This record gives sequence, C-alpha cells and structure tokens, in this order.
Amino acid sequence: MAQAISLAHKGYYSTHPNPRVGCVIVADGQMIAEGFHEFPGGPHAEIHALDAINHNARDATVYVTLEPCSHHGKTPPCVDALIAAGPERVVIAMQDPNPLVAGRGIQRLQENGIEVITDVLRHEAEQLNPGFIKRMQQGMPYVRLKMAMSLDGRTALANGQSQWISGEQARMDVQYLRAGSSAVLSSATTVLDDVASLNVRLHSDQLYQQVPVRQPVRVIVDEQLKLTGSENLFELPGEIWIFTLSDDAERIARFDPATVQVLVMPPTDDGRIDLREMLEKLADLEINEVHTECGATLAGALVKQRLVDELIIYIAPSLLGDQARGLFDLGEISIMSDKIQLSIDDVRRIGDDLKITATLE
Repeated sequence: MAQAISLAHKGYYSTHPNPRVGCVIVADGQMIAEGFHEFPGGPHAEIHALDAINHNARDATVYVTLEPCSHHGKTPPCVDALIAAGPERVVIAMQDPNPLVAGRGIQRLQENGIEVITDVLRHEAEQLNPGFIKRMQQGMPYVRLKMAMSLDGRTALANGQSQWISGEQARMDVQYLRAGSSAVLSSATTVLDDVASLNVRLHSDQLYQQVPVRQPVRVIVDEQLKLTGSENLFELPGEIWIFTLSDDAERIARFDPATVQVLVMPPTDDGRIDLREMLEKLADLEINEVHTECGATLAGALVKQRLVDELIIYIAPSLLGDQARGLFDLGEISIMSDKIQLSIDDVRRIGDDLKITATLE
C-alpha cells in the first residue's frame, strides 16, 4: 500500500478535479503490475495496472489507495473491471467519500466473492486528497492561505511595495503549491498592487509528469470590478473567475467571455462578498483545493471567518519596521482570550527563509 500511495503522488499536479489514486497488484509475493491516475478522462489507477497484465488477476491481491469507483463517469466503473479480472482480494486504503460510490464499490466486490480489506494506511491515503474529501463531505474546498512576511511580521512597505520579501527558493516552493491546487485565489487589490500573474511557471519535467502543466483557475475577489481586463494575468493561458458585487454590464463586457467568467454575488449585510458562499460556489464548480495569495484584508477575513484549513507562512530574514504593513487585518483584539490560536504542524528551512505550516485551533 505504501507503494500505491507513492504512485498516487505521481498524479499530484494533474488529476484535478479527480482524486489522486495509486494501485499495485501482487501475486505469489511479487508485484506484477502498478498504475496511477494521471489526468481526468484518462484511465484510472486500477485500469492502468490491469492493462499491464491483460486484465488477468486470478489469485492476486490488488492494493488501491481509494475504493474503486462503481459509477459511470468519464470512464466505466473500475469495480466492474476488477470483478472481471478475478483477484482473490482487494486491499483498500480508504472508502470513497463520493456519495455516488461511498461503499458501493466495496459491496460489489464482496458480492462477487472477492475478499475486501479496508483502512490500510488510511491516514496517508487521506492526506493525498484533502480537497476532494472535504468537497464531497462538506461541500467546501480545502483552503490553504499562503503569506510571506519579514521577521518582524510585515508583508509590504507602507507605500505597498512588497517584491520581493521571500527569497528565490521560497518563491519556487510557492510554484509547487500553486501547481497542486485546483484554484489560486486572490483579490483585485493584490493583482493591481503586485502586477500579479498567479499562474504556474513550471514545466512538466519539473513536476515529474508526462502530461502538460495544468493551470489552476485564477479566482479574483473584485467587489467593485476595478480590474479592466487589460492587466497582465488576462494575457496568460488559463481560466479566470471574477467574483463581484457589480452587475454593471459595461464593466462586465470588458472581459473576454472565452476565458473570463464574471460571477455576480449578492452583498452581505455589511456590503461585502460572502466568502463562505463564494467557496461553496467553487465547490459546486468542482474546485477541490484553493491556494490563496492575497493581502491583509482578504487574509484577515478568511481567518476571522474560520474558512482557512491550512496556513503556510514564509518568514524572511529581514526587518521592515513598524510603519510597514501587517500580515492580517483582524481588527482590534483587546483581550488575550480572543486571540486566534494556531497549531504549528511543520517548520522547515527553504533557502534563507523559514516555512511554517499551521492550522487554526
């Protein structure tokens, strides 16, 4: 199963919106086939492995990181192919959270006389697909919030200049975070102030994959439609979704409908975009994992509303002074019991910077 999980990682950057899945087939103590899901619409991990042995798995054991699908999607059900191949047993790391499967694949295997063993390295398998699991179970994407700051907790000078706080190696690390996400979320203010592109600037060989690099959807919060459609990010390949409060037809018409989708949201009582409703809409649009790069206002709102699953903060060995801009706009916290407590999950050095991964308690 550890090998199957390792194989699933080979599709880490390319399977969206599908889950990352690996499969290994063993007979007489020897691995005879393996496979992983590489891209949506392509063969699933089990089919890749079965193809290598001409779909003959008699007396073999199949190890797969996710319950085999039992429904028709872009490809036929994997469980049918497994039943036809005739393995003695199927070992599954975790049940599929998709309601269209959710135990039905396991049941079909058992009804056809195949022994099924579950929950083998389940935790490791769950870590492969946090966004897919959360979307299926909660109707929300998994949200990572990436921020970069100086050692004294500043993100930009008072005049807004922020390039570059992080070092080159940390910025490269962020490229991999973007590549593994379904969408990159930011604000119009960040796009305008930083001339941000928010795209993946890696090649297929850097991602260790054979298929072309997938550009995550760029999702921009632009409540008043300040963007004009002439900014740098509109010249780059990939979809852009703009969430706005403005239904101004003239402003909306500035964007190319072939690549830009403008989604007009109703305002909250305080006249802002409802961020939870926006994330629910992203889940409806099959967005599993959201990588967020933004300024203090949007970052603070996401944290205050407990919409962040994971914080990734890069700390540069520099000082910007107390006139520089802070990391999160959280308003005034006047008593210590109101502080937002974090749990630090990982600390590592990336070049000259520190990378801290944390979750909200």
